[in-house]
Amino acid sequence: MASEPRVVITGMGWVTPLGHSVQSVWEALMAGRSGVGKISRFDAATFKTNFASEVKNYRLEDHLPSAEQHADAGLNAKFALGAAAQAFRQAGLDQPSVKLNPRRFGLYLGSGEGTLDFDNYAAAHLAGWDESARRVSGQKWAASAYQRMNPAREIEQEANMTISHVAWAFNCRGPASNCLTACAASIQAIGEAFEIIRRGDADIMFAGGAHSMIHPLGITGFIRLTALSSRSDEYTTVPRPFDQTRDGFVMGEGAGMLVLETLEHAKARGAKILAEIAGYGSSADAFRITDMHPQGDGPKAAMLEALTQAGINPMQLDASGRPPIHYISAHGTGTKENDKIETAAIKAVFGPHAPKIPISSIKSMLGHLIAAAGVSNVISSVMAIKSGWVPPTINYKTPDAGLDLDYVPNTPRNLTDQGGVRACLCNAYGFGGQNDCVVVRAV
Repeated sequence: MASEPRVVITGMGWVTPLGHSVQSVWEALMAGRSGVGKISRFDAATFKTNFASEVKNYRLEDHLPSAEQHADAGLNAKFALGAAAQAFRQAGLDQPSVKLNPRRFGLYLGSGEGTLDFDNYAAAHLAGWDESARRVSGQKWAASAYQRMNPAREIEQEANMTISHVAWAFNCRGPASNCLTACAASIQAIGEAFEIIRRGDADIMFAGGAHSMIHPLGITGFIRLTALSSRSDEYTTVPRPFDQTRDGFVMGEGAGMLVLETLEHAKARGAKILAEIAGYGSSADAFRITDMHPQGDGPKAAMLEALTQAGINPMQLDASGRPPIHYISAHGTGTKENDKIETAAIKAVFGPHAPKIPISSIKSMLGHLIAAAGVSNVISSVMAIKSGWVPPTINYKTPDAGLDLDYVPNTPRNLTDQGGVRACLCNAYGFGGQNDCVVVRAV
């Protein structure tokens, strides 16, 4: 039986609160810069949490010549289009010499729903711009809202519209799917795209995720779930992943995109190979909707499956005497339970080697990009492989009992004198008990 093909990354794109390109975001992460600030998208002065990590000064036309065709797209789709354009160019797919078969070019995204047009109207109404509507009956207000809704944006509420926009912009006519498994979505999308290529259903895949929930409904919902940090007087020092004083995550937004293809396909067209997706694991907690299993059984199972696919024994040191994974890009939300359970799961998987593995949460700087969080972990891991440096977990001041691993506190770390970074584990866990992990490896 022929061995399954190896799947490599040949392009990456990033649109985040810290920048609109892979290089600018990576430099910000290495500088320990935070994207958190007071919400400017709407008036959040009376909200318990009035800060977020927003994408600022983003213009799709700076990335995509056909931007005007996507004028009515939701923010999530516009972020995804910009990230896809970057990945497409870095992979060299825009070169005239590259002849793509569109039926063999697919995409698998983890993308959240677009901003509701009705919600936009309601927010503006409540902010006071439509005083006449305040004075009429509820029935008349509804009729007024109906008249003001933009029918061209109605369809943009659907989560699958992001893949539709990306497919249209880049003529992707192969397998096309979208998953919305909360915060695990883009790791799941990468893993499933990896499987599609390995079984021979596509030559090239876009894989990644996009989300934007910085609107009144999104912020209110997570406040009610008690998931957001409420330190409105200390927002410059949150989130605080793995720190004893952590009290929740900070809502972020953005997109990340990869170009995946087989190693043979990439070599045949002379593409520059950035890294390899070596293994993928997925599991469900089957426990509660908003709580992780207290023993971390689901995250443990997903990590072990990803490592097994990659041919890595987590209990066996590599040839240089290091743990077989050189860096873990943690889910690390900054909520009490997530950080405790993720730490316990890592200990269960790697045993005595767990304290020797550098672990960091880039959410401490980016905020939580929800469906785009996992792909951000993958992109930062690829950059760690390329540079030999791993990003820090900022805002880490007070150790928590039992959370005693190496969280790379506050400053980035140079691992080149230890042989660099050759293998990374990227974790993503979502509400509902979804757990997804991938192993990213140097080629």
